[in-house]
Amino acid sequence: MTETPAPGGRTFDELDKLSTEELREQAFHLARERRDVRFFWSVLRHLPNADEAAALDGAPNSVGPTIDEANALWRELTGHGYEESAPLLRAAFIDYLMKH
Repeated sequence: MTETPAPGGRTFDELDKLSTEELREQAFHLARERRDVRFFWSVLRHLPNADEAAALDGAPNSVGPTIDEANALWRELTGHGYEESAPLLRAAFIDYLMKH
C-alpha cells in the first residue's frame, strides 16, 4: 500500500530521508512564506536552553515579535548545535511540512 502525500505533496517517508538541517531549512522557509511566527516560537520550546525564551511564551499573540526575531533567537540558542533535541525537532519539522 502506498503512502498518501500530505498537502505539501510529500510523504512522511520522503521527508524522513532528509537531514534534520534540511528539514529545518524547508520548514523555516515555508513558515516564513506563510508568516507563521507561531511555528517558530513553538519550535524554540524544543531546545534545551529554551528557558532563555520562556518569557516569550505568549509572544506570538503580541505585536512585537517577528519572524526575524524568532530566527535570530534560533541562531542564538542553537549556536552550539541542537543534537540532543534533534528527534523532537525532526518531528516538529516533518509535522509542519506535512500539514502545509
